[in-house]
Amino acid sequence: MSDLARDARRALREGPDGIARRQRTRLAEIVAYARQNSPFYRDLYRGLPENVEDVTLLPVVDKKILMAHFDDWSTDREVTRERVEAFIADPELVGQRFLGKYLVASTSGTTGVRGLFLSDGEYARVHLALGSRATNDLGLGGALRVLTHAGRTAVIAATGGHYYSAASVARFRLDHPRLGRIMKVFSIDQPLPELVAGLNDYDPASVAGFLTLLTTLAGEQEAGRLRIRPAVLMPGGETVTTEARQRLATTFGATVRPAYMATECSLLALSCPHGWYHVNADWVVVEPVDADHRPVPPGEPSHTVLISNLANRAQPILRYDLGDSMVVRPDRCECGSPLPAVQVQGRAADLVTLPAAGGGSIGLSPMLFGVLLDGVAGVERYQLVQTAPDRLRVRLRPVAGADSDQVWRAVCQKLARLLAEQRVAGVALEHGDEEPEQASSGKVRRIIPLAKA
Repeated sequence: MSDLARDARRALREGPDGIARRQRTRLAEIVAYARQNSPFYRDLYRGLPENVEDVTLLPVVDKKILMAHFDDWSTDREVTRERVEAFIADPELVGQRFLGKYLVASTSGTTGVRGLFLSDGEYARVHLALGSRATNDLGLGGALRVLTHAGRTAVIAATGGHYYSAASVARFRLDHPRLGRIMKVFSIDQPLPELVAGLNDYDPASVAGFLTLLTTLAGEQEAGRLRIRPAVLMPGGETVTTEARQRLATTFGATVRPAYMATECSLLALSCPHGWYHVNADWVVVEPVDADHRPVPPGEPSHTVLISNLANRAQPILRYDLGDSMVVRPDRCECGSPLPAVQVQGRAADLVTLPAAGGGSIGLSPMLFGVLLDGVAGVERYQLVQTAPDRLRVRLRPVAGADSDQVWRAVCQKLARLLAEQRVAGVALEHGDEEPEQASSGKVRRIIPLAKA
């Protein structure tokens, strides 16, 4: 067991005081490191006390601000936006070390601003150490099932780009060749029958993926087409309701352990059997706040949440506006964990249900559309609105100087190809003249399924 893993276990044994002590120490260390090595933070933190253990002393940042100061934000002077862009342009480099040091992950997120995030080897080691907290409640039966399935893990993720899930698995496989052999990525954009066949053949001990896709796979398992017996299911990307959790657990006979994570901080929180996410507060600071970034009392939903990632020094994420809404539990969780317990209100997405070519209907994950449209040149922001069972309205904001007609044609071609590959038929695409609508939180919900009666 590594020193980091031992410390992660020791922190739980020491309880809230030990966790808080680690958080204060690590916050002070990373703020000092950021001030010394990042010109952006050196300027931003000018005038602050020399030693900062109170996160509320720091100004708030967001993705737009960090991307605008990319070269000065990074703590390595060799890192530039131009060099990172050139690196991620090659899909063959997914998971490879940028500059021989860093994992690169890209995302556009719900704000419509594409993010490029680097993480270092120490961050990966912390993430691996905290992962031991996810397997504490499998029980003897679950542990035996993991062994009989040789520990195989299936990660169903966006591929074809430097998205975090696929990139981190590729990085892990390169760093740990022996363990890496039991991890396999399945693309979310392959036709459902192919995905089902691949999972049946692989027979995984654990499955991680987007919640809506795992729900679709539950339907395949109930119909008898999917025949797997994983010990653990790890849904992510959306709020996991009690009903969804129970269905997955019953259908697969598995322990369901949703993870709350973001590309900016993949080690945010893990769920417990009582339906709460427990924040890894020894390595992450989470602040539920109102619209003016003032603290929200426990038990009340926040307008947004600020996160500080204390493990990644390549590009420090400090008091970063993540955009999600959450509620902090005011008392200790029944599971006994000393880590803060939260429920996440944001990230709830539904399947987009469209007519299938052979009759009936088919549900597509919003992530499928997101991955597709993120890669269209000339698109600054978009929103896909299902206005009828067989109609999708596309709202586009092209980047400055782009030919709007050319961008629209490219989007139509991409969408038509996706629908054909997913065996969807009879769906009309219409070009919306209006701008993508922004919610009061500042988010743009990029995919809006048809409202259910």
